[in-house]
Amino acid sequence: MDVLAEEFGTLTPEQLAAPISTVEEKWRLLPAFLKVKGLVKQHIDSFNYFINVEIKKIMKANEKVTSDADPMWYLKYLNIYVGLPDVEESFNVTRPVSPHECRLRDMTYSAPITVDIEYTRGSQRIIRNALPIGRMPIMLRSSNCVLTGKTPAEFAKLNECPLDPGGYFIVKGVEKVILIQEQLSKNRIIVEADRKGAVGASVTSSTHEKKSRTNMAVKQGRFYLRHNTLSEDIPIAIIFKAMGVESDQEIVQMIGTEEHVMAAFGPSLEECQKAQIFTQMQALKYIGNKVRRQRMWGGGPKKTKIEEARELLASTILTHVPVKEFNFRAKCIYTAVMVRRVILAQGDNKVDDRDYYGNKRLELAGQLLSLLFEDLFKKFNSEMKKIADQVIPKQRAAQFDVVKHMRQDQITNGMVNAISTGNWSLKRFKMDRQGVTQVLSRLSYISALGMMTRISSQFEKTRKVSGPRSLQPSQWGMLCPSDTPEGEACGLVKNLALMTHITTDMEDGPIVKLAGNLGVEDVNFLCGEELSYPNVFLVFLNGNILGVIRDHKKLVNTFRLMRRAGYINEFVSISTNLTDRCVYISSDGGRLCRPYIIVKKQKPAVTNKHMEELAQGYRNFEDFLHESLVEYLDVNEENDCNIALYEHTINKDTTHLEIEPFTLLGVCAGLIPYPHHNQSPRNTYQCAMGKQAMGTIGYNQRNRIDTLMYLLAYPQKPMVKTKTIELIDFEKLPAGQNATVAVMSYSGYDIEDALVLNKASLDRGFGRCLVYKNAKCTLKRYTNQTFDKVMGPILDAATRKPIWRHEILDADGICSPGEKVQNKQVLVNKSMPTVTQIPLEGSSVAQQPQYKDVPITYKGATDSYIEKVMISSNAEDAFLIKMLLRQTRRPEIGDKFSSRHGQKGVCGLIVPQEDMPFCDSGICPDIIMNPHGFPSRMTVGKLIELLAGKAGVLDGRFHYGTAFGGSKVKDVCEDLVRHGYNYLGKDYVTSGITGEPLEAYVYFGPVYYQKLKHMVLDKMHARARGPRAVLTRQPTEGRSRDGGLRLGEMERDCLIGYGASMLLLERLMISSDAFEVDVCGQCGLLGYSGWCHYCKSSCHVSSLRIPYACKLLFQELQSMNIIPRLKLSKYNEPLKLSDSRNLAALPANSREGAVPGHLWHIRIGLALCWCCQTAGCGLCPKPHNPAEEAKVRQPVGEHWALTTRRLPLSVRRSLGDGHCAGDPQTSGFSGGACAVHGKSMHCGLLEEPDMDSTESWIERCLNESENKRYSSHASLGNVSNDENEEKENNRASKPHSTPATLQWLEENYEIAEGVCIPRSALYMHYLDFCEKNDTQPVNAASFGKTVALEMPCLQQKTGRDCCGPHPELVESESQNACGSCHLLQRKGLVVPRNSDTIVDSSPSSRAFHT
Repeated sequence: MDVLAEEFGTLTPEQLAAPISTVEEKWRLLPAFLKVKGLVKQHIDSFNYFINVEIKKIMKANEKVTSDADPMWYLKYLNIYVGLPDVEESFNVTRPVSPHECRLRDMTYSAPITVDIEYTRGSQRIIRNALPIGRMPIMLRSSNCVLTGKTPAEFAKLNECPLDPGGYFIVKGVEKVILIQEQLSKNRIIVEADRKGAVGASVTSSTHEKKSRTNMAVKQGRFYLRHNTLSEDIPIAIIFKAMGVESDQEIVQMIGTEEHVMAAFGPSLEECQKAQIFTQMQALKYIGNKVRRQRMWGGGPKKTKIEEARELLASTILTHVPVKEFNFRAKCIYTAVMVRRVILAQGDNKVDDRDYYGNKRLELAGQLLSLLFEDLFKKFNSEMKKIADQVIPKQRAAQFDVVKHMRQDQITNGMVNAISTGNWSLKRFKMDRQGVTQVLSRLSYISALGMMTRISSQFEKTRKVSGPRSLQPSQWGMLCPSDTPEGEACGLVKNLALMTHITTDMEDGPIVKLAGNLGVEDVNFLCGEELSYPNVFLVFLNGNILGVIRDHKKLVNTFRLMRRAGYINEFVSISTNLTDRCVYISSDGGRLCRPYIIVKKQKPAVTNKHMEELAQGYRNFEDFLHESLVEYLDVNEENDCNIALYEHTINKDTTHLEIEPFTLLGVCAGLIPYPHHNQSPRNTYQCAMGKQAMGTIGYNQRNRIDTLMYLLAYPQKPMVKTKTIELIDFEKLPAGQNATVAVMSYSGYDIEDALVLNKASLDRGFGRCLVYKNAKCTLKRYTNQTFDKVMGPILDAATRKPIWRHEILDADGICSPGEKVQNKQVLVNKSMPTVTQIPLEGSSVAQQPQYKDVPITYKGATDSYIEKVMISSNAEDAFLIKMLLRQTRRPEIGDKFSSRHGQKGVCGLIVPQEDMPFCDSGICPDIIMNPHGFPSRMTVGKLIELLAGKAGVLDGRFHYGTAFGGSKVKDVCEDLVRHGYNYLGKDYVTSGITGEPLEAYVYFGPVYYQKLKHMVLDKMHARARGPRAVLTRQPTEGRSRDGGLRLGEMERDCLIGYGASMLLLERLMISSDAFEVDVCGQCGLLGYSGWCHYCKSSCHVSSLRIPYACKLLFQELQSMNIIPRLKLSKYNEPLKLSDSRNLAALPANSREGAVPGHLWHIRIGLALCWCCQTAGCGLCPKPHNPAEEAKVRQPVGEHWALTTRRLPLSVRRSLGDGHCAGDPQTSGFSGGACAVHGKSMHCGLLEEPDMDSTESWIERCLNESENKRYSSHASLGNVSNDENEEKENNRASKPHSTPATLQWLEENYEIAEGVCIPRSALYMHYLDFCEKNDTQPVNAASFGKTVALEMPCLQQKTGRDCCGPHPELVESESQNACGSCHLLQRKGLVVPRNSDTIVDSSPSSRAFHT
């Protein structure tokens, strides 16, 4: 009884009554699993498979090289192997090398690839062994790496960290990771609907030789096969006939004999009838005509079209289905299955989900490198063949020896360049990917580990599609649900969960044999109709049809039993798809799988006894697999299984049990304590921040010389840890410190998540970090026998001490360790020859080389200390000097901290300890956190972490906060009570400022805080003057280039809104890129130093300031034949007539004051001033008389000229010197300029001429219109382009063309000085004429007279003077004639004195003549 009491005495009645015993320690399977698989092991397994197995297959596939020149010559590869990493110190002297040495010396960690070959030289056959053909970069910790199988002590000797995960490459001294690439699985039929909703099937076939994609499309109910080697879609029935199935009945039998299937396929059979194709030869000929011609270089014998079509069907369409001796049976059935799937999917819309993870495959380093190597190996062989073809025909004494022509650099450089740039471009597969590799992030141990488990998707990041980004149910347990970046890559970059393994390719020979023994019938022996029987299932192996089976359940069960017994590989998966009636067997690489405990008869196969044996070391994980206790399931097979999460949920249908639920999360999410109590985005934020936390990166961190390395001075293990932290050894390389946190508001400097830090804690080293940077320089040798030198320091002439810049240099010109370096001091005083190329022949006698100084200087805002200096040489035999610079930083205001729950904040205030609050046991908090960070964030996990941490400190033990488990709050609270603390975790706190107790109890305890790499010292930036960009002369941008602070478009909008125009001008031009330019006022182009090259004069050139970028734009436009012209006006000039409309809207008094001394030409409908017909010009001698005004108020346009003319000469003079009352007919157009002011149309009132006397009046008018560019007006007389095309061609000959009209006017009228009639004015008159008379003018005279009547400034050349103005014509329209000047006005007919032509004129254009 005592024994029973010992065993069961502690159990509760519920536990005693529980039917199933729980395996308490089953999580111990995890470390056992992680020893053999998982985390980084998949990279290493994949690479090992490549260098041990795959590379030999690639060699076998391309083993023989022959030459067309000599049929007897051949080169045959017998074997290929990758050696151990070494370095060539001098010619043919190699020695083994360690990864750390490669890091320090900027070399590539690579091993030679050697081959055994057999070849002919002359008539003899030679076998050579171990010939190098190139070098292969070696993955750390792979089977060929020097680190494999070493003990921690041996690691230390090699300067390596035993906890370093490996799985990356070292190329040119940089650690590079090949990210896992996600793709759709190859060789699988995927049925999907396109954008229009039409259903189609597609297969991406991939074999070692070819990759191709075949589509099955439906158009108008008919089925077509689409492939990019065919110029158009080919009806599917013709494809069947070309493959040898000529009878329609047989085709239908293969596709399916159900009614709806036959009905759907019916129309497709008619296509054959339409095309008159009944036999295989006819079908092949039809397809042969549709094949796109491939231009083959090295063209072999020409093929007929039928042969070409047959070759295409056999090898290119559905490449992965094998065709032996043109037996197309398997391919026919595969095509029939595709058609059948499309028909069945149309009805129920059962299309496949591309994002389902069973349809995805992950490509690892091994697969990517094997593609790359295969491509390079083929290039290498074709190069050899080319050389053989060139060299063998030449008659030579020496026989052709191929070994002398084997160059190593092609394969070496191909591999190194691909890994170092990340560009995988293979011409053969049309594969061109960027960013396959990334630099391994060494911010912390977790950032390196997290990078190894990262999965990069091929999907472009810019498209906002939710499908590929969303969390798929099929990713459960395979991918971490929390660990994905925020922003555009969200959901596309994923991370593996803790126990995920990725399979590698396996041999499928044994599987085929086993399937045959289990009753799978070969499809070649069937007529095809059996495929559509309801109880017959198709069996697929890796996308190829293996055969059919009746009793599929027996096949699946037996298969699984054989796998558990170890007869076939543990990673082979078998699953059934009941909708498609298929059994899928997969043994290909790139599938995600994870281990589960097998459940038999409602009991887990693993018992506590097994776990004890594991703990004692009798068993390992492999034994669990072989004894059918544990097995791997991939995504497809999980669908067939019933998996229990916990033992108490096992029922009679359960097949498997989850090992541990927390393995659902990945590495980064596994660090979070109690993640199941947090809002999910907070966990995602922490996954991103955990990678930026400073800490320890490895045991060898002090020996490394990295570009940038952040280390925490005093890292600590977290008080609340998780099982994941133990499994990945995070607590041996931690990144953070346990800070005592008080959750309370303090000082107001803690709003928006800011933290208040205790100054004494900082003095004791809380959050203190070291920042290491490196500086390096190489000393090269040049082709002309010169080389770089390091010179000693320059001594000051007076004191004989080194000058300040060289203060820290040793006598050899290299800085000495331990010295303090300030900004702009020299680290290495390097000199370089001015001439590095070989001088030309006979140019000059070789003199002593000239050297110029190119010192390596230190740039940095704060001083650094030189930690160490390394002098070595790199692979190119150049000297290499590396210096490691150290800065110690203590936290300051603005540094970023975060807890492990996505609660990030910057330091807002540093308070002396005497002002900090303290609890009754005298403890001061290190951090005061604002309580407002909790309610909206809902990070309950942080609250529980504080409780558990506090209990752990009091008890002297670590608590667990593992996901879906961990220490219970109830137990933790009991611990607190036991030690005399409040079970809520609150403390009585006294204010450090007043010494009074605070009004409330404060939540107080330890939380693990991480210091993040974002420090204010690295971000702080300001500038006054500084460097400018060469092209635009604007300040550079970016802190690293000492750039300016950009006032962007939106800031500009704000300044416009404030109306701060001078500030805007200053920011955007004066303090940026103001530039003095000379602009010609005449042509509007830029001049140079006061001279216009276009006008060949300096007379109109003005100087102004514009932004340099604006000047650049003008010049760039000119370079593209676009001429921007600047229109200048003097700023003290009167406003233009065209602006008068705006002023007209002003009230009269403000108009008067607006610009005194100016006569505004207001066009229509305003009260006009009685004397000068303008509204309140302020220039008239008499005061305004409303009665008078009313009398003269009338439409301005009609009587404008008359009223101006009517003024007495004295009044007209008093209008002011050179003021012109323009013609309203033309004042709307920016017509010819006033002689003095360059204003609108000349009115003839000007006294002083300014025109050049040498220029004729007609020329002046024409120039006026040329200068002003009246391009908007059509040419005179051109009513519409189409009608008058030929008229326009001979425009000058027309009677009313501008020169002719002007000539007639000059001959018949006296033109006052300064008068100018531009083309636009004539054109307006011309349009009026045509409108009134419904006809064009007959000749220049008839048109000229109309113009003259409307232009009061023209006086007839008659010798007689006119009697003066005719006021009565205005007052009484009934009076028809002026007696003294015999002007007859009869019913609208105007007969001038010396003319016999009668011109019709409507009342609106009645003549006011003198």
